[in-house]
Order: sequence, then C-alpha cells, then structure tokens
Amino acid sequence: MYCHQFYTVAQSIVPKKYNCYRVRDKVKIDGKLDEKSWEKAEWTDYFVDIEGDKQAKPIQSTRAKMLWDDEYLYIAALLEEEHIWAYQSVKDQIVFHENDFEVFIDPDGDTNNYFELEINAINNTFDLFIPTPYRHGGQPDHDWNVEGLKSAISIDGTLNDASDKDKHWIVELAIPFKALKYDDLLTPVPREGTEWRLNFSRVNWKTEIVEGKYQRKKDPDTGKLLPEYNWVWSPQGIIDMHWPEYWGYLIFKGSKVK
Repeated sequence: MYCHQFYTVAQSIVPKKYNCYRVRDKVKIDGKLDEKSWEKAEWTDYFVDIEGDKQAKPIQSTRAKMLWDDEYLYIAALLEEEHIWAYQSVKDQIVFHENDFEVFIDPDGDTNNYFELEINAINNTFDLFIPTPYRHGGQPDHDWNVEGLKSAISIDGTLNDASDKDKHWIVELAIPFKALKYDDLLTPVPREGTEWRLNFSRVNWKTEIVEGKYQRKKDPDTGKLLPEYNWVWSPQGIIDMHWPEYWGYLIFKGSKVK
C-alpha cells in the first residue's frame, strides 16, 4: 500500500518553479509591499489544495512572491480571509493550531536537513529544523530559531472581530541566509542559477464563535476537530508537507527585478 501510494504520487506531481530576482531598492519589512521591487516581482500561481486536483479549489485565494539580495530571501504572501483571527502570542507555540502561513526550505534539495517557519496574523512565529522527514523517524528541533528574522503583518479588516467580514492579511518576511544553519550545516549565499527546494502552506480551520471568540469547529457527533484546509503553492499529492521531493523549485536569478 505504502509503495503503491508513493509510486502514484510520484507519477502525478510536477513541482512548480519560481524565478526569484534581486531587489532593485531597499525593502522595508512592514507588511505594506509598496516598494518598486515588490511591485515588479511576479506572484506565484494561486495556491491549490495540498492534494492537488483530487480536491476542490480553495475557497479563499493565496499567492506569494519572492526577492533576494546578498543577505536575505524576501517573501511576501497575500491571504484572502473573511475572518482574520489569531490568539497565540507566545514564541514557538504550535502556530498551525490556528490559521497560519508556513514556509518550508531545503537549500540543497537532498530532502534532509530542512527548515520550517510558521507565522500567524499577529506576527507570532514558530520555527523548527527537521534533520530527516518524519516518515523516516526524523525528530524536529523546536529550539532552533531563524536568527535575525524580520517579519511584519498588515491586515485589511479587523482582527478577532466576528461581527464583520475582512478582506485579507499580508505576510512579509526577510530570512537571513546565515540563519539557515544547524551545527556544522551551513547554507551558502545563493548565486545566479542556484536552486532550492521550497514550498508554502496555508492552514485554515473551520471555525465557530464561542463567547465572542473564534474556536476551531468540532464534529457534533464525535467531538473531534473538523479537519483543516491545507492550501499550498506546489501540490504535494498527499496530505503531508514533509515530502520535500514534491516541493517547488526556487531559482535565484542574478539580474534585478524588472
């Protein structure tokens, strides 16, 4: 069963590619995306369900774009959302227990020694290092941090207010290349033509309002949480982000964004 599933997925998944250009001007991490560089950078395709065409299209849209310079990988994402909420405010809480945006990076593309960053709508982060995928017995290091990370959120709407409908929230990140290290493992600064494996995931939960606060909705018959939506840039084919071989390709271009 396991081998057959792997073969079927491997035959059907075509990882997406993104050409990442160098910045033209200094990027201020404020969640506004009003620099010329961001205006010129191409959006990714709209995110799809993690299983790809097996499931319906997401009910809310998500896109991302990227830039780089000699110090940082810059990531921006726009998440359409009618109800923007987040309560987890302590660093390294399990952010995906609420709605979040997630980044997965495998710089050398060997499917091992990769990095994960999660962020919610109040700019709280959860980051970890995974030496090998969970299916191979990998044990994540939750104490690892993206040292020097710059992050910002902007919201078009009202946070944690169920009385109205919101429009979207924007995530803006600057990830230092020098932070992508673990013990003796170092990530070289990219050059023109460098390729990384990378993917984005958006977790969205079905919610209900209890005493004025958003809560994840439960199945009334079983009392268990209803499954979350998982929307991604490059589809995995299975409900599991921890198959780095299915992530997309990030291709660093030497020229500045036009």
